[in-house]
Amino acid sequence: MALTDTTATSVATPATASSASAQATVFAVILSVSFCHGINDIMQSLLPAIYPLLKENYGLDFWQIGLLTFTFQVTASLLQPVIGMITDKRPMPYSLPWGMASSLVGLIVLAYAGHYVLLLVGASLIGIGSAIFHPESSRIARFASGGRFGLAQSLFQV
Repeated sequence: MALTDTTATSVATPATASSASAQATVFAVILSVSFCHGINDIMQSLLPAIYPLLKENYGLDFWQIGLLTFTFQVTASLLQPVIGMITDKRPMPYSLPWGMASSLVGLIVLAYAGHYVLLLVGASLIGIGSAIFHPESSRIARFASGGRFGLAQSLFQV
């Protein structure tokens, strides 16, 4: 009478070990890009949050506040598809740090602006940074998805 073991055992093979390692790497990349995306969006939301301070400290009227908003939105929203088309033809991984740096410089310009024109420059730099950051970061989230595009995009959007 032969004794046979009918329970299946899981043995870690190089293929399963590398698959688990790849999944960990994928999530590390997605979560890193997601974190940067959150920081980028926080930097964008700072401008409307300081409108009352800008209005009071610089003596701005609502038309000037509106122009600040328009400047930011045009650079952030309308420039983004143009940058997306360019990076579709030629991916630019360094656009991630460049976009974040542009937003940071924009915040610094806003913090030290002595004139309304510098407020416009700061707002446009924040918008440009966002427009540069989003297409490439979205591509990286998809690339790191391992085929789980919906999960990767939803984590990226958080």
